[in-house]
Amino acid sequence: MGRKYHDVRVLIHRAFAVFLTVFLISYVGRVYASRNLEIIAQQRETQADAIAEFEALKLMEEGLRLKKQGSKESLLIGRKKYEAALVLWKKLGDKKLQATTLLSIGRIYSDLGENRKVLQYYHQALPLIREVGYKFGEAIILNNIAFAYDFLGEKRKALQYYDLALPLRRDRGGKAGTLNNIAKVYSDLGEKQKALQYYNQALLLKRAVEDRDGEATALNNIGQVYDTLGEKQKALQFYNQALPISRAVGDKRGEAITLNNIGLVYNSLKENQKALQYFNQALPLQLAAGDRNGEATTLHNISAVYLDLGENQNALQKYNQVLPLFRAMGDRYREAVTLNSIGQVYTYLRKKQKALQFYNEALLLRRAVEDRSGEATTLNDIGKVYWVSGEKQKALQYYNQALSLKRAVKDRGGEAIVLQDLALLEREQGNLQASLNHIKNAIAIIEELRGTYTNQDLKTTYFSTVQSYYKFYIDLLMDLHKKDPLKGYDALALHISERSRARGLIELLAQANAKISKNVDPKLIAQEQELRLKRQAQEKILAKLVNQLKPPQDTIKRTETEIQNIINQQKALKAKIRAQNPERDKITNPEPLKLPQIQQQLDKNSVLLQYSLGKERSYLWLVTPTSLTSYELPKRKEIEEIANKFHEDLKVSTKDESAIKSAQKLSKIILAPVADKLTGKRLVIVADDVLQQIPFAALTDVNNANYQPLILKHEIVNLPSASTIVIQREKLTNRQPAAKKIAILADPVYSHEDERVTGKPPTITPPLDFELSALKRSAKSLNRQGWGRLKNTAIEAKEILKLVPSSSSLKAFDFDANYNWAANKKLNQFQILHFATHGFVNPDQPELSGIVLSLVNKDAKHIPGYLRLADLFEQDYPAELIVLSACETGLGKNVSGEGLVGLTRGLMYAGAARVALSLWKVNDEGTSVLMQEFYKQMLQENQTPTQALRAAQRKLLSNPKWRNLHYWSAFTLQGEWK
Repeated sequence: MGRKYHDVRVLIHRAFAVFLTVFLISYVGRVYASRNLEIIAQQRETQADAIAEFEALKLMEEGLRLKKQGSKESLLIGRKKYEAALVLWKKLGDKKLQATTLLSIGRIYSDLGENRKVLQYYHQALPLIREVGYKFGEAIILNNIAFAYDFLGEKRKALQYYDLALPLRRDRGGKAGTLNNIAKVYSDLGEKQKALQYYNQALLLKRAVEDRDGEATALNNIGQVYDTLGEKQKALQFYNQALPISRAVGDKRGEAITLNNIGLVYNSLKENQKALQYFNQALPLQLAAGDRNGEATTLHNISAVYLDLGENQNALQKYNQVLPLFRAMGDRYREAVTLNSIGQVYTYLRKKQKALQFYNEALLLRRAVEDRSGEATTLNDIGKVYWVSGEKQKALQYYNQALSLKRAVKDRGGEAIVLQDLALLEREQGNLQASLNHIKNAIAIIEELRGTYTNQDLKTTYFSTVQSYYKFYIDLLMDLHKKDPLKGYDALALHISERSRARGLIELLAQANAKISKNVDPKLIAQEQELRLKRQAQEKILAKLVNQLKPPQDTIKRTETEIQNIINQQKALKAKIRAQNPERDKITNPEPLKLPQIQQQLDKNSVLLQYSLGKERSYLWLVTPTSLTSYELPKRKEIEEIANKFHEDLKVSTKDESAIKSAQKLSKIILAPVADKLTGKRLVIVADDVLQQIPFAALTDVNNANYQPLILKHEIVNLPSASTIVIQREKLTNRQPAAKKIAILADPVYSHEDERVTGKPPTITPPLDFELSALKRSAKSLNRQGWGRLKNTAIEAKEILKLVPSSSSLKAFDFDANYNWAANKKLNQFQILHFATHGFVNPDQPELSGIVLSLVNKDAKHIPGYLRLADLFEQDYPAELIVLSACETGLGKNVSGEGLVGLTRGLMYAGAARVALSLWKVNDEGTSVLMQEFYKQMLQENQTPTQALRAAQRKLLSNPKWRNLHYWSAFTLQGEWK
């Protein structure tokens, strides 16, 4: 909100400072001479005039000193000093210094927030400066008058005075300032392209005169324009250019403005905690700079985060604190924004009349200050109140007014919001085709805005904020399908489901083979190497910290944060390198599949089950090579409750009976509708939301009264989306299988106390992750005491290696099971890669998830040993199968619209045709038994990985020791099933 006016405050300060400095320089001799009345007397005709000038200069010096103190009391005393000086300058007939003093008084009124009085004094100064023919001073006053009108929201008047000032500005720095201010007015009026033209002219001039803080202001303002256009990544690019400049020149106000604006971008992307971090960085800077205006704005923005978090009363309290501050300053723009925000709180609290009262006040102000985009937002909010109140036609009128304005100012993101509201309203009134048109147009805008992002993380974050549009579109199409089953609405709904999921992964896979270092600036390659070394150093430190007897948790967290920061820098650098690569332009964004293309991927023995969980109802599509059948399921919350219970039961081996009951309940909901169509079929599952962490193998055949896990009758494979298999198959079509069979990294050395470290007495470090005395191959994070050795991983690996000739295998055990081997290019010679070790998941920072390799060498020195998701994107693993025989390797951060962001996507990007991963903390011995059987089925019985996993799980199921669901169903297979 209100960020547009931060830069106005800064520029008013700067413009006035320039003007005042010019006048003081003109009279510098006389200022110093003020200490010697005799010198002044030589320049004046009478002694009385000399005394008057001496006193006037002294009063102005005192006024300036008091103004700098910044308190209300000092400002009021300073104003009196200037007023006394003004009387003397009038008596002396010095019109230039009269104008200077009038401007000084006006500036004090600005600091006091009395902006109407500011204009009175500026307008008095203007004819005086014109009378003496001082063009430079006239331009400054015109500029300041325009500033004041801009601040009061009178945009057209502001433009009139800027247009008068611009031709008078002969100096490039001053001209740049006026261009910048004209641009800001056009931006506020919604003429964004015109604003960008003026801002870019200003930026060039500021750089030409090496005005660093002016350059930062221009960059910041360009960022604001892109932000309002919905191009958040471009906005951040400009803000991130402005921020270090403001810091370098010590401009605390400018730094705070930029921090505030970055926070607003993240707030719009629903990254609330990140937004708060930036707002909380801005606040102390504004306090230190005495920027009351900026402080109030930041407090408002913090209130908006509370509103997003559903803390309505907290938000309301803070809005009511800042509203009188904006009113006292005469800042009608932000007063309107705050009034609108209070209206939103009352809307959430279902207090219709209160909400309308504040919205209507905001509407009048927004029209007065010509904030057309804000006016559209308020109109839309009023429409929502009438809609909820049942006054549909009135709501429609307000929505249509809002839509026209959003389109006029080219606020694409805002236009999409209004279109979605129109779609909701039309659907409720039974106008399904009108609703369909609106949501189609909204989705088109979303796809357009999504295309403005090249940063994959930001693109994913943005996409997660607009998933409700796709869910509504799917729900509406399925509604239309009920009314007219022959029109193909269900097939279109399936396509929209594909459009809404795993798009980031699909694009990553499409780019996987691009050689991004071709024709790249060597300096960037050097920076890449430097960051790699920095990260390795931090990983060494981390390895040492984790293995201490009492690990310092705060230090571990700081070190992990530093590693994440380096990873972020590496990603940004990689984006620069990719941008310099001519091959990049040849990579197109793949289009998600439609029904015929999905059907082409299936064979007669396979069916696709694709789920979409919605707020009011969920859907399941069953696809065969020749048919599509769709089903309505209960709402997301109902499915989530049972699925979460099932997953929690599966994680604990003692809850088998409870897990079976949960499996039966969940199966009745999500499988019963299609039970008669699954006989003898391979099940290709595209899950959604919580269902992504469920092993479908452990669900039950609903046709049987007793628990009969699906794995008994079905092969099961998982996909993030149906479209991913197309990309994978395109990549695999011309790829020759690697020459050798299998490479295994197992049983790493985690601690210098390990008995394998020479010259060290064996010391047993008790493992922390026990359950019924069974060691787990996992930890939730690195904040733990050491890693216990997993001796069964060596047994597992040795048994697997017996199945292949030694000439076709590679074994890296003990100290050799290290990061360097995992990153060695020799691994691309093997069809299967098998990692048997600890795994860890970081749901908050997915790049930090990974597997643990040797953390010490033979000399007990600490070495980097964490193979993280970020590392996997750097590897070349053209394997037919990669197995992470560790814990929770199939989990990750559940990002709406993208699914589980974890190790799976890194392995697929690295080249894996298939990956086998786990969904919870797996038992060391049980996993070893499962893996040995899995490889026997593949390597001796010549079964495909999906067939082999099924056979291995059935084998454990038949063994009394391992039949518990916890032991045999944790591993799932994703990717190619042929």
